[in-house]
Amino acid sequence: MQGSQIIVLATPVFLALILLEWWVGVRRGRNTYRVNDAVNSIGLGMLSQVAEVFATAMKLGIYTLAFEHLAIWQLPVQSLWVWGLGLLLYDFFYYWHHRFGHTSAVFWAAHVVHHQSEDYNLSTALRQTSSGWLLGWIFYLPMAVLGFPPLVFAVVALIDLLYQYWVHTQQIGRLGWFDRWFCAPSNHRVHHAVNDVYLDRNYGGILIVWDRMFGSFQPELDEQPCVYGTRKPLRSWNPLWANLEVYAALAKDSWHARNWLDKVRIWFKPPGWRPEELEARFPREPFDCARVQRFDPPMSLLRQGLVLALFVVVLTLTAVFLWTVHGLPLLQQIVFALVLALGLWLLGRLCGGRTSASVVSRHAPAGLGKQA
Repeated sequence: MQGSQIIVLATPVFLALILLEWWVGVRRGRNTYRVNDAVNSIGLGMLSQVAEVFATAMKLGIYTLAFEHLAIWQLPVQSLWVWGLGLLLYDFFYYWHHRFGHTSAVFWAAHVVHHQSEDYNLSTALRQTSSGWLLGWIFYLPMAVLGFPPLVFAVVALIDLLYQYWVHTQQIGRLGWFDRWFCAPSNHRVHHAVNDVYLDRNYGGILIVWDRMFGSFQPELDEQPCVYGTRKPLRSWNPLWANLEVYAALAKDSWHARNWLDKVRIWFKPPGWRPEELEARFPREPFDCARVQRFDPPMSLLRQGLVLALFVVVLTLTAVFLWTVHGLPLLQQIVFALVLALGLWLLGRLCGGRTSASVVSRHAPAGLGKQA
């Protein structure tokens, strides 16, 4: 069974848990969902899976070549300890991949998609990048050199990804000893927050011990409710722009920089870094958490109904594509993928424009940033 087909089989579970979380939130008077945001996040997840179909061959191809020609030894795929150690090592390398995704601009350009939602719920977990495949594979090549077979690598990568779904919720509080060892909802809420005290913390995928070992751990604080999103808000429901906005900003800064070294450094320095001369010519408004506003264009009930209807259509077509794609000729794959991208773009248009939008406070309502 292909990885894309596993995602199709998991999708009803994802959606059922989203509905359960929404119902629990409504019952508690702490609903964390908006139709436009949730549809956009899930749509970006669909677009990511469509892109992954074309990227998987490249990533596994590079890994397989490294395994066949650079491996110190080739570990037995039938041994359970190989799978266990493979998952542990993958999670370790994922920590560094994730950390670079916040500390180097070109990696942040891919990872930013996952953080753009100004809500925090299980739909946020599905909000994934479509460009992470460009450079992300670099971090896992040591596993190939250490002799972990491609099958082990592919499966443990999927396990690590699926584990992280449940931690994207505000409805589960602190979990005692579990929080000290594992990535849990409280730990991961901190990771998605833009508050100064929480910024760029808690990168662990399954284990949070990596953060404790390498100095990036921060517990959730009752007196500091999490404010979600990014420090340069997307302010758009366009899924294509969501994937391109940071690349475009980096390219613009690189073009305008006068020093050739700065033109390169802009891509690899921490996100937001600019040479002084560029900051002087094109100043940016400083970030103030107290003044952060949430992008929330008004939607009538009719428009919400149209959005949900189109969402069901695009979701169904995406499932058909992911289930059958490996039997389609390449040209048909490309055409099908472009049709899906167009459908997701139309969803974004229906959700509201990019500029003519009302905004409300992005501060978490009372209690939402604390444990349930």
